[in-house]
Amino acid sequence: MPRPLRLLAPLTAASAVLALAAPAAHAAPCPDADVSASAPGAVSATLCLLNKERTSRGLGSLSESSTLDKAADRFAGDMVARRFFDHVSPGGGTFMDRIKAAGWTPSGSWTAGENIAWGTGSLSTPASIVDGWMHSPGHRANILNGAFTQIGIGIADGAPRGGVDDGGTYVTDFTGGGAAKKRAKRASARRAARR
Repeated sequence: MPRPLRLLAPLTAASAVLALAAPAAHAAPCPDADVSASAPGAVSATLCLLNKERTSRGLGSLSESSTLDKAADRFAGDMVARRFFDHVSPGGGTFMDRIKAAGWTPSGSWTAGENIAWGTGSLSTPASIVDGWMHSPGHRANILNGAFTQIGIGIADGAPRGGVDDGGTYVTDFTGGGAAKKRAKRASARRAARR
């Protein structure tokens, strides 16, 4: 019997355990959606699946940020290495601490959020993780937040607790506003002027 996917809701919500159904049918077209968390295509599949959820609802795609990728990747690895699953590290480091340490600098009006998840076996694929997030109100709200324009994705091979084989731990860090918001508005204006 598969183990349930464990999800931690966004910063202000409590932990929840979700048993997953089959991934949504509209998620299938992304290459590598059903690969293991350790596969090279897992990050790009996760981004593709998240952007499919957004664009199917009229929202813009998220742009991958190497700065946010660094923060997300380090945190996913840290949770596996130190065997914890929380938005706050055992030493008290927060999501904002992590993205700032990676080089993200807030400017002007901005917003930020984070989703974390882990699963084992078939529940650790990008498709299963994204499906679980979409069935969790807080995670879904982050994914479908129209103010978010950038994302960092980190996936660590392994689970954030001992004795679990074939796991994958996922972190997505979202930001929007500030300089990114201004760039997006300028790009949109340029596209409209070309029409």
